[in-house]
Amino acid sequence: MTEKKWEKWERNDYDLIVNAGGKNLGIATGSKINILTVDGYAFKDFLGNGKLVPYEDWRLSYEERAADLAERISIEDIAGLMLYSAHQIIPAKGPMAAAFGGSYDGKPFEESDAAPWDLTDQQKEFIVKDKVRHVLIMGLESTETAVRWNNKMQALAENSGFGIPANNSSDPRHGAGSSAEYMGVTGEPISKWANGIGLSASFDPSLVKEFGEIASAEYRALGITTALSPQIDLATEPRWMRFADTFGEHTQMTIDMTKAYCDGFQTTKDGRDGWGEESVNTMVKHFPGGGMGEGGRDAHYAYGKYAVYPGDNFKEHLKPFREGAFSLDGKTKKASAVMPYYTISYGIDSKYGENVGNSFNKYLIQDLLREELGYDGVVCTDWGITHDIGEAEETFAGKCWGVEKMTEAERHFKAIEAGVDQFGGNNNVEPVMEAYRMCCDKYGEEIADARFRRSAYRLLLNIFRTGLFENPYLDMEESTETVGCPRFREKGYESQLRSVTMLKNKEHVLPLKEGMKVYIPDRFIKSYLNFMSMPTGDQTVVPPGKKAASEYFEIVHAPEEADAAICFIESPISIGYDPEDRKAGGNGYVPITLQYRPYQADLARTPSLAGGDPLEDSADRSYQGKCNTAANEADLDLIVRMREEMGEKPVITVITLKNPMVMAELEPYTDAILVEYGVSPQAVLDVITGRFNPKGLLPIQMPADMNAVETQKEDMAFDMECYVDSEGHCYDFGFGMNFEGIIVDERTRRYQKNGE
Repeated sequence: MTEKKWEKWERNDYDLIVNAGGKNLGIATGSKINILTVDGYAFKDFLGNGKLVPYEDWRLSYEERAADLAERISIEDIAGLMLYSAHQIIPAKGPMAAAFGGSYDGKPFEESDAAPWDLTDQQKEFIVKDKVRHVLIMGLESTETAVRWNNKMQALAENSGFGIPANNSSDPRHGAGSSAEYMGVTGEPISKWANGIGLSASFDPSLVKEFGEIASAEYRALGITTALSPQIDLATEPRWMRFADTFGEHTQMTIDMTKAYCDGFQTTKDGRDGWGEESVNTMVKHFPGGGMGEGGRDAHYAYGKYAVYPGDNFKEHLKPFREGAFSLDGKTKKASAVMPYYTISYGIDSKYGENVGNSFNKYLIQDLLREELGYDGVVCTDWGITHDIGEAEETFAGKCWGVEKMTEAERHFKAIEAGVDQFGGNNNVEPVMEAYRMCCDKYGEEIADARFRRSAYRLLLNIFRTGLFENPYLDMEESTETVGCPRFREKGYESQLRSVTMLKNKEHVLPLKEGMKVYIPDRFIKSYLNFMSMPTGDQTVVPPGKKAASEYFEIVHAPEEADAAICFIESPISIGYDPEDRKAGGNGYVPITLQYRPYQADLARTPSLAGGDPLEDSADRSYQGKCNTAANEADLDLIVRMREEMGEKPVITVITLKNPMVMAELEPYTDAILVEYGVSPQAVLDVITGRFNPKGLLPIQMPADMNAVETQKEDMAFDMECYVDSEGHCYDFGFGMNFEGIIVDERTRRYQKNGE
């Protein structure tokens, strides 16, 4: 008789099965799943037949197990795997619950007796009825809530169908800034790091590798096994609203940062082929690059659906994928998944001649990504591409660009034909099943069945690789000790410090002496359309740095009382579409301005390179001759006023930089300039007071003026004339200062603007 090689340990809501020399198993308390003992080891009997089948055998390769299960499950199960849930807020309460929430026994959370970690009615339905296994987590109230909710979700999945675990995911949630549009809503005390462009300001891929390792540990402690990141688009268009989430426009730097990020997240050091229980899948985005929207407009909206290539530079934008994400230095070799962007890559499809959204384009997904680049991982659409469009160009709704007249099921079918495996933001299985029936009608059942099982294999492989079939459950003590532990917080804060970039320090006015009297003015921002295309209303804003500065200085209430003024402002805010212009008989298109004062786009191209939309009568999206003004023009007024009121006393300007900006308007009025990319006020104040000598370098170009912005080409890097300040310093890629002067070191030698 074979000696028993396992023992069981009871946890709060699951049992831990410890296999001596093998994989540990987690199984929900009261689960219907039994344990099989084979060769003395324990295995989960997912099928309940008393026999060990290949996908249950953790001794086999991930590929063998995924292939076995992909052949066993039904088309309905596969259709569920091909869905990626809408954003989940846990618990579903508060002001965002209406858009991203749910109910508890038919009641809002506030009116129910539900605990914060209870599953919503909708979550129960999409796990059991629609067989969804990929869940996007946005809000988490706390680490405790994350652990308990995860264990409830996994118990439900374990006891449904073939026991396929939930592969929970997150958008970036480690950002320190409070205004990041794409960051997970974090209630848990996760470590806080510089964002994409902020990490690039360090010019140090090893920092990004360390971030990946720490972030993945915290993700796994929260039950998250897929990161919807990194964003590796080359940010060659300075007006793009997602600029700050990228690694910038330097190709080699983006390649190096991509490798470091993906290796850090995906690698389990002692895992099989680099994979294991410490691994987090990365989903690189956005293929084939989304940073070249015409006029800087973004494809979340119908007015920004077109990506253009006036410099014929399409192939350059593939390099972060080809040479970065698909050529990792670590054992996992490739990023687990790829997300195409919403955009129509205009005029790129030379084979089929289609101008449709990237996920619907067979040339881009099948011919280029799959065949030419050899990518065999998961391709997941961006969120909501199969949903119907809104009532107007600016409406935040479905993003089915180029296929607006198709039905929802037809859009699913077209994307599947193009080579897509998975649909972001879709909980309902029926359109996928209808797409399967369309596939059978067109190609025959045998070919349709094989096509769906090919996607199932890819999707299941990522779940097997991360060890979820063995143990998807979380231990409360381990998770609370991991998430936001002192070492992780310290490392994150260090990344924030290293990102802060000093551009000006006239007569060495910085650092300021702690304890001196400082005046910090409030800001005013006019109403503009936010990310969800809702008007913000006029706002008077108290900078977060004002409260934080009280720990460093004596804060006074009038400039005349102060020894120095610190102005916390933001780069210019503007939108490239104005419904009022449309109502007045125009085409609605206006310039995105990177300056504060009114800007008239006399040099804008006419006609536009791309256009056409069911909501528009004209295909010309030109805005030549039109004007726009930044919603936060008052930020510039604030700087000018401070210069007048402070006289010869120092004026320090701190800019939260989301995009490159025209510095000519404000630079002459300020003695020192620090730019930060979404870090905590404390990090900036540590630099201002000299607790930390600045190390950040510009990962971008600062344009000389808006003419330089207007005449650059959306797909070309480093093609702007840069601003030269009153000190004679050029605000170009790689420029930065410390308290001793201009920084020149191995980083500036390694990453030069010409790419050498």
